[in-house]
This record gives sequence, structure tokens and C-alpha cells, in this order.
Amino acid sequence: MIHYEDHITVEEYVALRDKVGWMQFPLEEARNCVENAYMIICVRDDEKAIGVARLLWDGGYVAFLSDVIVDPEYQGRGIGRTLVESVISRIKSEMKPGYKVKLNLNAAKGKEPFYEKFGFKERPNENAGAGMDQWFIAE
Repeated sequence: MIHYEDHITVEEYVALRDKVGWMQFPLEEARNCVENAYMIICVRDDEKAIGVARLLWDGGYVAFLSDVIVDPEYQGRGIGRTLVESVISRIKSEMKPGYKVKLNLNAAKGKEPFYEKFGFKERPNENAGAGMDQWFIAE
């Protein structure tokens, strides 16, 4: 039975990243990702973790949707949609009157159309330049 909860183990998180071919991190660093997220939503099929999303937010005007992952065996069933909708709902429910929050994300290549369904806009566009990033890797 598919259900959603607010907990994922570090090992499950790392395993899901591996299933979709994403970069791996030392367990201590991955633990920080899980423990310091504003919100974690994990999808389970019975006890097996099959999806996750993280929300990074300090309560200010910028938030970041990170790590929307669905096990490839379960993709195409609306699980990713439910993860994103849950994050958006959480932000909206915690905004105080007059607040404005910009939810950012870095879409995996080719996944932009999925996020456009929720109102996200590709960059660059008429109001914003290209998104930029940089990796730092310790020796």
C-alpha cells in the first residue's frame, strides 16, 4: 500500500539517489541533508521507500525544492506530482498574511515540462537570467 510520511532514513535517501543515478555523498553529509531539511516527505510502498522530496526553507522569501525522486519502477503513477503538491501546500499553509515566497528548484535535465505543470518557469526568461550553480568537492 502506497502511503506518505515525514521520515526517511539516511540509507534510504542515499539508495533512492543511487536508483536514479544521482551523485552520492558520504553518509554524514547525506544525514545533514535529511536532518536539516525544513520538510521531508517520503513515499512508501508498505515499508519500502520509493520516493522522497525535500524542502529547504528558512521561513523567508526564498525556498528551495530539492531531491524530488521517485524510484523508476514507480514513475508515471502520480507520485512525483503528489510530492511536489505536498511541498507547495506546506509553504502556502505556513505563509503569514502579506508574505511572498519564491520556490526555486533545479530540474533534472528533461524534467522541465513536469515542473511547468505546477507553474514553474524555465530560466532564462523575460524576467530572470539563467540559473547558475557550482560544485565544491573536498579532496
